[in-house]
Amino acid sequence: MEKLFRRTGDLVLDKSDLKRLEDFLHGKVGDLVIRGEANAKANNLEVIRPWDLPITKGLQETIHRFRAANADLQLTDYFSGLVGSPPSDLAIGDEAQARFPEIAGGLSFALAETFKILDPKLKNPTTQDWDRAYRVFELLL
Repeated sequence: MEKLFRRTGDLVLDKSDLKRLEDFLHGKVGDLVIRGEANAKANNLEVIRPWDLPITKGLQETIHRFRAANADLQLTDYFSGLVGSPPSDLAIGDEAQARFPEIAGGLSFALAETFKILDPKLKNPTTQDWDRAYRVFELLL
């Protein structure tokens, strides 16, 4: 993860940052599943499929950048173990579940880029930087 943030935003993460990142990813993937569940229910389905997840154009682009970087970084297993299977009233289909590691990677890319947009000179995010970035994502996802 540290390599990912260094590569994406020239940021240095410490242990508390990694915990914040894990919490952020759990929350955001969970939020996407909540909306995916609503989409599936609206279509009278009992299983959440990949296209039920509300992936925005911007998030899709960061997922593509993650895929390219992941060939070198090999973070798929890490993200898979990290996000697991968020709680849902519906079953989460295998295809949707298989996308979670890449979604988490795309969210990580987007978060690193958000830090740099909010403060181009930032090197080591503080609690205040994390709070600002969280607020941006709460507005958009």
